[in-house]
Amino acid sequence: MAVYAMTGGATGIGAAIREQLCDAGHRVVSVDLRDADICADLSDYNGRQRAIDGIRQLCPEGIDGFIPCAGVGPSVKPPSLIARINYFAAVAVTEGVLDLLEARGGRVVMIASNSAPMVPLNDYVELLLDGEEEGACELADSRDTHSAYAGSKHAICCWLRRRSGELARRGIRINAVAPGIVQTPLSEKVLADAELGQARRTLCAFLPLGCIFAPKQIADVVSFLLGPGADYMTGAIIFVDGGHDAMLRPDGF
Repeated sequence: MAVYAMTGGATGIGAAIREQLCDAGHRVVSVDLRDADICADLSDYNGRQRAIDGIRQLCPEGIDGFIPCAGVGPSVKPPSLIARINYFAAVAVTEGVLDLLEARGGRVVMIASNSAPMVPLNDYVELLLDGEEEGACELADSRDTHSAYAGSKHAICCWLRRRSGELARRGIRINAVAPGIVQTPLSEKVLADAELGQARRTLCAFLPLGCIFAPKQIADVVSFLLGPGADYMTGAIIFVDGGHDAMLRPDGF
């Protein structure tokens, strides 16, 4: 039995990951706003520290994997909340449990997005990567929510790739899954949004493998990355999006 910790395990993709790992006989310690082993609001420092302390208390001998799955979608306002949860919380809690991962040769699987390549390495992404939370949040609030969301996921991808070599030398593998539109409460809010909903529905109609898919299809890939089949993988970003990224960027890889 492996021991895993995760954030965002109460609903959507996170719930599917937690259920699949538990069904396989593993122990999963979950952090979320409610209905979790550790209840914490990851939008601020105190909540992130509560999550880290809770994981450390419940898993004193280490963890075999960590999945920072907590996140909000591109319909959330203010945009600064997207930056705080999707990037700063994911990075802070991951950093806070690295020694627990190192103790057991653990793996990190982050949740990126196929929207990550849609924005460049711009000033907002640079502020995220520099750890300038207030500056990044101020800039996010001056822009649209899609830019804040895609930029947060772009920064996650850059962060994990920049850290992958150092973490590998500590025995920690770190990879990411980049989903497209998945049938979750988060995506339902996006589809109901007056600005984003119609654009998403139009896009879905042209996806090579069809429309919106199930959280289990993301969980399957996360389970693979946590398992022995991914022993020689680190710094990888796996697109699970029905062919969307390949359709938009056929020569980009």
